[in-house]
Amino acid sequence: MNNAVLYIAHQRKSDKKEQSLETHLLEVSIIAKSLAAKIGLQDQGELIGLLHDLGKYSDEFQIYLKSAVGLIDQDKDDYVDAKSKKGKVDHSTAGAQLVWQDLSTRDNKMGPIVGQMLSLCIASHHSGLIDCLSSDTHSFGEDRFTKRIEKPDGLTHFREAIAKMDKTIEARFRELVSNPELIDGVIKSLQQIAELERKRGDEQIVRFKVGMLVRYLFSCLIDADRINSADFEKPRAATARRHGQYGEWSHLIYLLDNHLSSFDTKERKEPIDELRVSISQHCRGKAINEKGIYTLTVPTGGGKTLASLRFALHHAEMHKLERIIYAIPFTSIIDQNVDVVREVLEPNSFCWIPGTKKRMPTDATRKMLEPSGVESGSVVLEHHSNLMPEEENWRTKMLVENWDAPVIYTTNVQMLETLFGAGTRGPRRLHQLANAVLVFDEIQTLPVNCIHLFCNAINYLVEHCGTTVVLCTATQPLMDMVEQSKGALRIPPSNEIMPDVGELFRKLKRVEVLNRRKPGGWSDKEVAILAMEEAGKANGCLVIVNTKKSAQAVFQLCRDEKTAMPIYHLSTSMCPVHRRAILAEIRQRLKAEEPILCVSTQLIEAGVDVDFGAVIRSVAGLDSIAQAAGRCNRNGRRDIGHVHVVNLSEERVDMLVDIACGQRVTERILDEFEKNPARFDNDLLGPTAIACYFNYYFAERRGEMDYPVGSKVLGHDDTLLNLLAGNSNATEEFRRCQGKPFNLYLRQSFMAAAKAFKSIDAPTRGVIVPYGIEGKKLIGELCGAFEVEKQFKLLRRAQQYTVNVFPHQLEKLQKESALHEIQDGVDILYLADARYYNEDFGLSLTPEGKMEVHCV
Repeated sequence: MNNAVLYIAHQRKSDKKEQSLETHLLEVSIIAKSLAAKIGLQDQGELIGLLHDLGKYSDEFQIYLKSAVGLIDQDKDDYVDAKSKKGKVDHSTAGAQLVWQDLSTRDNKMGPIVGQMLSLCIASHHSGLIDCLSSDTHSFGEDRFTKRIEKPDGLTHFREAIAKMDKTIEARFRELVSNPELIDGVIKSLQQIAELERKRGDEQIVRFKVGMLVRYLFSCLIDADRINSADFEKPRAATARRHGQYGEWSHLIYLLDNHLSSFDTKERKEPIDELRVSISQHCRGKAINEKGIYTLTVPTGGGKTLASLRFALHHAEMHKLERIIYAIPFTSIIDQNVDVVREVLEPNSFCWIPGTKKRMPTDATRKMLEPSGVESGSVVLEHHSNLMPEEENWRTKMLVENWDAPVIYTTNVQMLETLFGAGTRGPRRLHQLANAVLVFDEIQTLPVNCIHLFCNAINYLVEHCGTTVVLCTATQPLMDMVEQSKGALRIPPSNEIMPDVGELFRKLKRVEVLNRRKPGGWSDKEVAILAMEEAGKANGCLVIVNTKKSAQAVFQLCRDEKTAMPIYHLSTSMCPVHRRAILAEIRQRLKAEEPILCVSTQLIEAGVDVDFGAVIRSVAGLDSIAQAAGRCNRNGRRDIGHVHVVNLSEERVDMLVDIACGQRVTERILDEFEKNPARFDNDLLGPTAIACYFNYYFAERRGEMDYPVGSKVLGHDDTLLNLLAGNSNATEEFRRCQGKPFNLYLRQSFMAAAKAFKSIDAPTRGVIVPYGIEGKKLIGELCGAFEVEKQFKLLRRAQQYTVNVFPHQLEKLQKESALHEIQDGVDILYLADARYYNEDFGLSLTPEGKMEVHCV
């Protein structure tokens, strides 16, 4: 060390041991190097890791830190009030300035570009990627990057940090920046992007993908920094960290193939079982092909869950990929899919429940695996919690996932936040998408405003990060056919996994769609009467409507009939445990062929394994109707099932833009089908009709697919695609105000775009509800859990007792004093007044429930 003074990065709370700044910088650089190596930019990753906390060498930061942890007595002259200084001592700019100072002066014109990319990552590592050009209302067109890089030395302590830098750090810095590979490696990556895109003549997409490259390097730095800091603080937990080392794929392949082979031909009772086996075999056969974007277009009930997993496992082994990540639109089907996959891939983590045919994770397995953060086993990780607040504090940082597992199940929301979200929590996981298989289940549910962003990001991952992507659905949304100049998926025609999709749909046709629309529409009462009739005739009827209000109304009208037939209601206002309990009872009665009736919102459509004799569907998008049809005669036990499409006169969807547009387009398709069914191969739910539907639907919504952002958010109209690419509006504003063009290559408004991005229209918050004995007990335990590790375990369980609520609902419940924090200052909410949770409808905005809970 070049100084007698020990410069520290952290002090451990448990034993007051100090981590030297030199150690932290070196260890973060090693981790960041390994993560960036996946895209051939190991030197660049190492450099940003090495310098990210350079500013911590300053006296101001060291005094602040030592005052905070008690190394400087508060009676000493140099003691400072650390609370008032928190977040105000700049320690991230000095490293960025050093990188910029060295690289921007290189004769090669690429020096400033590389310098800007790397220094941007360092300067942003606590805030999330900052804007290069501002898109804020009050500073539109301001050069934020230069302003940050030229921040005065009195605030960044640049010269002081360099003077005090440990010799080891300085020497390694000099080695890295003198190596031509530091610039040449980035040049190679940029050339690959440019050559591929400029063939299509689109500079905007080039700039978008360069922005993705920056976000990738930023991800490597964030994860490396957080890993090292957390491992120093909790060394025992650090021993359980996997670091991408999961064992051989061949073991998981053996488990899956052995499971699939157990379905002996003699045991296949229905023709659909033969087709499911064939689909699985085609997935196995296609897995040996090259990496790329694949589609798996299979009718509902075709066994996509295990078939796509078979492709993913064999493909990962073939190409030595690191992990498999499933992105699923709804938490309601993650639970079901994970249960199926976990039982196959983690057989030792389950035991038989005596006297039943059910299995559950063993206590021993839970205890053994809990320190690693994988609740039920060592293979499958779930990440779909919405309990955590948007802003992190030191407690919630410890609960963040970084997707370090071989098979991950997450939501589309989490995936989109990783690709485009604000701050550091989502972007931290981005590097895990490289050298991986990404499976998007029910891809047609992707928000329409995200389509161009999504297409460009996926093309980048596939073409530059060694990733394979599989798009699974019965209703492929033709994302390779959207406007090419803004970004469309590049899917080779040969990359449909099934060889003859049309023939597969004909063989798997199990329902007839009946267009029952009528002038003036159906009243709720008429729908209830039809549902009762169909339930009696078909031994089970499912009614699916577009709104919770309609579902509750139809359910109540059916119940008013005083029938002995069991009547059920399902909606997302119920917590997952509640929904699963109802679904288990429904499946049991359906298996026994008892007449039952269920009224549900569309949550039941995607991936929920139920088999009703008849379905009534309120008019929606044709893709939704196809999904609803997948709950009818699912296993082909009847000659034909009937799906009644009705128009509800009392259902209001004007404010639900996606559903309203889907209705309009579907009604156009229904009218055209009546006139000429042969045009659609006589199948309303076949590939021809679905393709026609999406052509019409995307044409109607073409102007929304680049994620428009209005003046209420930015102060001017723009799109996220533009903000993350050429940023033409801010660039022009800079030229107008400064009288000269903006001369830096990166001009994106990264932070403004990330803050404007919402993968769902309104951000929801999770509320833990007191459903059942376990729900009440769990809330009590959470209220008394003060250790982070205990909170971690309890919050995992609490996901199953959580209902996501929109801001206006949250506000009303808070006004009624129905919600409390689990502890003062811990922004995780539970329902304190259980009267607001109804046995029939779930979470309510009025006190209608019958349960009681008290948190002590």
